[in-house]
Amino acid sequence: MRISPQDGMGVTVEGFDSTSDNDVRALKEAVYRDKIVVLKGQDLDPRGFLALGARLGTPQAYYEPIYHHPEVKEVFVSSNVDDGERRVGVPKTGKFWHSDYQFMPRPFDITLIYPQVVPSKNRGTFFIDLCKAYENLDEDLKLAVKGTTAWHSVRRYFKIRPSDVYRPLSEIIAEVDAKTPPVALPTAHAHRHTDETILYLSEGFTQSITDADGREQPELLHELLAATGQTDTTFEHPAIHLQTFDKGDMLVWDNRSLVHRALHTASDEPSVSHRVTVYDGLEA
Repeated sequence: MRISPQDGMGVTVEGFDSTSDNDVRALKEAVYRDKIVVLKGQDLDPRGFLALGARLGTPQAYYEPIYHHPEVKEVFVSSNVDDGERRVGVPKTGKFWHSDYQFMPRPFDITLIYPQVVPSKNRGTFFIDLCKAYENLDEDLKLAVKGTTAWHSVRRYFKIRPSDVYRPLSEIIAEVDAKTPPVALPTAHAHRHTDETILYLSEGFTQSITDADGREQPELLHELLAATGQTDTTFEHPAIHLQTFDKGDMLVWDNRSLVHRALHTASDEPSVSHRVTVYDGLEA
């Protein structure tokens, strides 16, 4: 197993063996140390992919079944391919800044993405390291963040399901709010595995920031999103890292530290990716 640093963020790993205890241990260490790991030359079926995830923690099936792989429900499918009878997965997922399950009381620790059908161009995922983002805040913003709470919700980017056709919009919104009510976490808090301070917010899921007295601070939220690079529509902000991939690559990253945003091709080229998300440790 050979580990090589990438430009900007993360490492590339060659010779990784998903059945090796030593390799899996080294992979987890690299995820928390380097944030993104690209495993080259992987060849796993959905059950093998899930088995690797299980060696890193406890895999969790996504709460909406429309994303499930038909044979392995813990594998989340993003796909624009129709098999002629029914669509498997959901097209163009994640085209906004977010952390997986950020709208739930307990976000995932580690995300694994395994591209299955790779477009020839405009493919990749943008990342921002929220630990470095906190370090790079000026002292006035750090002081403003202290003692505040960020509220996260799926409402803005919830995808309408086939079963929602002809349902009143108010009914769908009420169901979303009942199933996934907004959750609150300190805007800046310690990473549960590394003790780094995370500036935990995203353009996609963070709906507000409140101060110690419960008053909303919309200007602060806007300033923080801009400071981290999440409002830069050119994607040229120095904090933004574009991670590309090829067939056979698997991306594994620290979901607590990073927000990400998919780069989807503007063409009609087929694109399919599988995802496994895990909790590292059973404690909250």
